[in-house]
Amino acid sequence: MPKAKTLSKRKQQRPEGLDEIEPTLNEFEQRMRDAENESTAGKRKVESTWSVMRIHHQRSRYIYDLYYKRKAISRKLYKYCIDNGYGDGNLIAKWKKQGFEKLCCLQCIQPRDTNYGTACICRVPKANLEEGRTVQCVHCGCRGCASSD
Repeated sequence: MPKAKTLSKRKQQRPEGLDEIEPTLNEFEQRMRDAENESTAGKRKVESTWSVMRIHHQRSRYIYDLYYKRKAISRKLYKYCIDNGYGDGNLIAKWKKQGFEKLCCLQCIQPRDTNYGTACICRVPKANLEEGRTVQCVHCGCRGCASSD
């Protein structure tokens, strides 16, 4: 019996309202390409991906704000954006939970990625850090994403 024909993710029917947010999504895509192609000369090894991570966060936050905060897009358009890679569904799911509203990336809450099996230093509230100490995440360059800051 032959397989049923389905549309691939990129060939899905374009939902209504995509034309309104597409210029912004294309701008994020262009910024992402520029960040991927920028020179890494003079940067530490971990710093080379920080600009990509920052743009990824901004693009996902844009879609999150449109759907959950401003309610400017439909569920169908939101689902289309997540399914086609315009936003990170797992990161957006964390933003909906209490205590993770300002989360910068998923790597910062994965204990297996740290030396001591704890969360990243950027998740520690600034009130609990030493006075005058500047922290910066190794994974994404975040300077603090604790929800109590």
